[in-house]
Amino acid sequence: MKVIIGADFAGFDLKEDVKSHLEEKGVNLTDIGMYNLKDDIPYYEVAAIAAKKIQAGEAEKGILFCGTGMGVSIVANKFKGIYASVVESEFTGERCKIINNSNILTMGGWIVSAHRAKKICDLWLEASFAKGVKELEEVSDFLKSAFSEIEKIEDMTMK
Repeated sequence: MKVIIGADFAGFDLKEDVKSHLEEKGVNLTDIGMYNLKDDIPYYEVAAIAAKKIQAGEAEKGILFCGTGMGVSIVANKFKGIYASVVESEFTGERCKIINNSNILTMGGWIVSAHRAKKICDLWLEASFAKGVKELEEVSDFLKSAFSEIEKIEDMTMK
């Protein structure tokens, strides 16, 4: 699995910490910037680059950082087939994949500690849609049906 990782200035340090952690674990990462604090790539550009690469099949997932995680999430979600989730806890990091089939994880460099961000990413990357949590597996068919309905809404609204 290939994973895009990127950040603006406010998420840069957190991205670098998470990137090192994931590389040590052997995750296949493509860093789309910022590469240093002089790059100054705005959050909306980072999010758009990541979303387009996932749409094009160049990666299956993305992990993006800005100050709050919300800016990159809002922009990424403007792209069809992108399901970006702002996450601030391990619980929501895992559940956004299991319940909502999130393909982009977003976090805030001003909000989430490096220690927590690494745990969140590990859980999210290991999680599978509609699987892995006993009480949710009982509603697996509903989750899959709901995701299908979301795709239909996308088809109507994102032409």
